[in-house]
Amino acid sequence: MTDTVSALPLAAVALPTLAVPLIYAARSRPFLREAVTLATATATLVTVWLAVQSPTTLVTPLGSFAGIPFALRADAAALLFALLAALLWLVTSVYSIGYLYALDEHAQTRYFAAFAASIAATMGVAFAANLLTLFVFYELLTLATYPLVVHAGTTKARAAGRQYIAYTLGGGVAALGGIVLVGVLTGTVTFTPGGIDALGAVDTTLARVAFVLLVVGFGVKTALVPLHGWLPTAMVAPTPVSGLLHAVAVVKSGVFALGRTVLYVFGPETTWDLGLALPLAAAAAATMVVAGVVGLRQDNLKRGLAYSTVSHLAYIALGLALATPVAVFGAFIHVVAHAFMKISLFFAAGLIYVETGEKYVSDLAGVGRRLPMTMTAFAIAAAGLIGFPLVAGFVSKFHLVVGAAASPHPALVVAYLVAGVLKLLYFWPVVYTAFFGRRGSDTSESRHPFAPPHATDGGYVEQTTWERRSLTREASPLLLAPVVATAGLAVLMGLAPTAFPFWALAEAVVVEVFG
Repeated sequence: MTDTVSALPLAAVALPTLAVPLIYAARSRPFLREAVTLATATATLVTVWLAVQSPTTLVTPLGSFAGIPFALRADAAALLFALLAALLWLVTSVYSIGYLYALDEHAQTRYFAAFAASIAATMGVAFAANLLTLFVFYELLTLATYPLVVHAGTTKARAAGRQYIAYTLGGGVAALGGIVLVGVLTGTVTFTPGGIDALGAVDTTLARVAFVLLVVGFGVKTALVPLHGWLPTAMVAPTPVSGLLHAVAVVKSGVFALGRTVLYVFGPETTWDLGLALPLAAAAAATMVVAGVVGLRQDNLKRGLAYSTVSHLAYIALGLALATPVAVFGAFIHVVAHAFMKISLFFAAGLIYVETGEKYVSDLAGVGRRLPMTMTAFAIAAAGLIGFPLVAGFVSKFHLVVGAAASPHPALVVAYLVAGVLKLLYFWPVVYTAFFGRRGSDTSESRHPFAPPHATDGGYVEQTTWERRSLTREASPLLLAPVVATAGLAVLMGLAPTAFPFWALAEAVVVEVFG
């Protein structure tokens, strides 16, 4: 595909950037502030969609630094990630308005401004044409999301923010070292489908060091064990932040950068020739299983979802490491499928908290009868993450398993199967408790069977206020509609995956990389 100079990639970054001062300017007029957020999110989505429709690859040169071009490029991988982030930013903006108003949250202007800045950085990561450009936006994403992590302003939130900064900026230092080394060894850091040819002819030890530095640097946001500790802690952030940034934008920026490293810097063939693919695959397989086991012990709903995210990011990392065409296709499809399913779960968790004040699995008995649509959406998304048919997760996981079976190490299929069983063991008690559990006792019907007790355990003397409301009453449309929409899209992607542009974009990535 030929390259065409275009302002569209730059516009996708500039629109949410320009929204930041506009949001602050409207701080005394909340309705205008939210209107700016929604209008900018819509404009960003339209911009990315126009780029998707282009018959050529769009490029925006932005100058150079130390002889290295600073540029944006809308190839297939970039468009897939950017389209996903732009679409879910719009949905999350609607949800955020309902969530912040329902809880009467403080610092709402700062929240929406930081969200816009975070999306701008995410667009930069998506459209980065080389490692240098990616690194700049990757680090800006860390700085932009920090105010969202510490939004609550509590001691716990500030501690989570310090851990988040320590992990992600530390990873950035490692990534920068890898970028410099690649540049010195090859004279270029530009993304090349199938990898930079010169890396196959340089000193193998230095090439391996560069790869390890990049994997460690990008592995932090990918949450590979033992670099994952920041993610569960960051769940102290408001639920919309957990949903979009810590299940989509931030963590997917990490796994996206990892994909760039394996597929567009080193390339599948060189990665295998240097003996680097199997260690990365082993680390990913261990992560998906370890995170699944640790997740079973989480009674806090959001922390359990966080460990599920860690495991599913490893699904993607394993597909990238194995680097077979089907595995890579499955990895990019899972980037999308996981995003829709996981954001549905976080939206549902936030809605439950808004309506009932509950955040522990062991306190959810009867919530499904109180909020049937919410918990049905939760159950559908959970089924998709487990890998049940008719939901998007089945489609992506099927390709990942087939790709692993066709790789030089087919035994790694077992990791996907074990991880799926662990997801079932976690999610089934949550769904069962919500729909069939009875409050008033501390039995297997009202507690997660694997979780330790928390401060509120020990039974209930009387029903809570929300349970005494015998009538079913869902949340406001601003909260409920996004949950239903994202869960519904996950089902549609399971029923007709080829009808979505993400399918064609993932296929284009495979064609670019493997020819």
